[in-house]
Amino acid sequence: MANHLSESLPERTFQYQSSLPPLPVPSLEGSLSKYLEAVQPFASEKEFKATVDIVRKFEEGVGKELHQKLLQRAKTKKNWLEEWWLDTAYLEVRIPSQLNVNFGGPAPYLEHFWPPAEGTHLQRASITTWHTLQYWNMIRTERLAPQKIGKMALDMDQFRMLFCTCKVPGVTKDTIHNYFKTEREGPCPSHIVVICRGRFFIFDALCDGQILTPAELFRQLSYVQECCEGEPEGDGVAALTSEERTRWAKAREYLIGIDPHNKTILETIQSSLFVICLDETKPYSSPDNYTNVTLESLTGNPTLRWGDKAYNSIVFSDGTFGSTCDHAPYDAMVLVSMCWYLDQQIKATEGKWKGSDTVRPMPLPEELVFTVDEKVRSDISHAKQQYLEAARDLEVVCYAFTAFGKAAIKQKNLHPDTFVQMAMQLAYYRVHRRPGSCYETAMTRKFYHGRTETMRPCTQEAVNWCKAMMDPKCSDNIKRKAMLLAFNKHNKLMAEAQDGKGFDRHLLGLYLIAKEEGRPTPDLFMDPLYARSGGGGNFVLSSSLVGYTTVLGAVAPMVRHGYGFFYRIRDDRIVVSMSAWKSYRQTDAAILFNNFTNSLHEMFHLATTSQL
Repeated sequence: MANHLSESLPERTFQYQSSLPPLPVPSLEGSLSKYLEAVQPFASEKEFKATVDIVRKFEEGVGKELHQKLLQRAKTKKNWLEEWWLDTAYLEVRIPSQLNVNFGGPAPYLEHFWPPAEGTHLQRASITTWHTLQYWNMIRTERLAPQKIGKMALDMDQFRMLFCTCKVPGVTKDTIHNYFKTEREGPCPSHIVVICRGRFFIFDALCDGQILTPAELFRQLSYVQECCEGEPEGDGVAALTSEERTRWAKAREYLIGIDPHNKTILETIQSSLFVICLDETKPYSSPDNYTNVTLESLTGNPTLRWGDKAYNSIVFSDGTFGSTCDHAPYDAMVLVSMCWYLDQQIKATEGKWKGSDTVRPMPLPEELVFTVDEKVRSDISHAKQQYLEAARDLEVVCYAFTAFGKAAIKQKNLHPDTFVQMAMQLAYYRVHRRPGSCYETAMTRKFYHGRTETMRPCTQEAVNWCKAMMDPKCSDNIKRKAMLLAFNKHNKLMAEAQDGKGFDRHLLGLYLIAKEEGRPTPDLFMDPLYARSGGGGNFVLSSSLVGYTTVLGAVAPMVRHGYGFFYRIRDDRIVVSMSAWKSYRQTDAAILFNNFTNSLHEMFHLATTSQL
């Protein structure tokens, strides 16, 4: 991934798409036996026996039929899951996207050349915007090197969704509008929308076919800021995107109904390359404590973010940066790839622009003014109220653990990601005195249009190890052996999930075939253990390794009584963002984080006192 621009004979970004293998359908027997293993930690003997019976009946009866139908579907679709996943995980979901589905995060530039400093934000924003436009141009001209694991090409389709993409609300189901085109495919929109003090502005990022320089971008952004300074705030129509989906869809229909020009503005925002949010807050953060900027990116002012946009670049007035992105069109690794590129470019140029300061004659940004009436104002007010209530309820901590990182863990011959996941399991067990059902993202991009599979870290082996760690009678030797068993199990399940041999998406497919055919929901999905172990989006720990770069993100918990847990692993540190809902008294992200750091130390001690 570090080698962004291809050498010698350049490979085109999308050249391997047609040769990627189709997403496989796992065997029914394999998926059901994995499912049984996964529910065991959450069951009493009696409950487990009942679930075994339900699973056997499913396997011999309706499950067999549904599986055959899934195999038929896989013959006609190169990715049998793609549409289903988009609909079920994103487009049919009715809860507000902005806090519950979107991911956000802090930019890492404050770690080197751009510490928080007032009076720098527009200068810096013009430089990040310029680098972002270079990245867009690399995708548009297909010069971004295709990502690979070793020699195996990964699916790059999601990179088409980063720019010129927006979710549009529908009364029962949303849609994704993607206006991006590569150069070979035809013209692509090149305008940027800037939101400032609840008002919208637009300018073209190209002048005579050339990307605007940082000096020119600075002029455009300064003009927007000057227009808004000392003026009353705009109507804040953007807040509507933070509303419950059906309510927003109806408000949008009404908005278009009162003036057709509103539809033109909406389409201009939807088709824009991305949105720049000029945010007057100063969420002071440091390399060891990213909490404020992470919280502000995730829960900030709803009149300054277009929540449905694939990429909102947030510019804070203390010269720090963040983002919030709709999760439907792509997974976080797309944004991570771009932000890692930006960070490397900013580092290489010491955060400065060393080119020309000449500003070519070009049109100034134009303001986009919605026609609103009392009903629209009331819709905006309602949206803001529900959003701010939910935003106030979200607790986020984002700290760097600096005692050790990837280098020291690898020296012990342990996998860094598994190390972090096991520490999380132990921390949860310590705090809540029970196993925590956990979702970890496994990437399936080795397959055509592959996105993700669920990997479940709360294995019986992990629970046995947690119990040993809590037992004063257990020797270090017993704890160590239990830890190794848990590690091995985790690594095996992760490798299988990435290889298309997980079971969660398979079960979802079987469930959806039954639903589409109007059959009664099979007992397997009605069994209390299905939801208790995390099935149906009920994971208490929603987690993801964001990667081994400088880029981190954050998400809200999947369930009211759960936690969100994103982390990045560097050679010398592990940076973690944890979230919890304050209104659920039994969860506390700060307490869990403290237990997590203790777990890391204990595990490292175990690995050190042995010859693993």
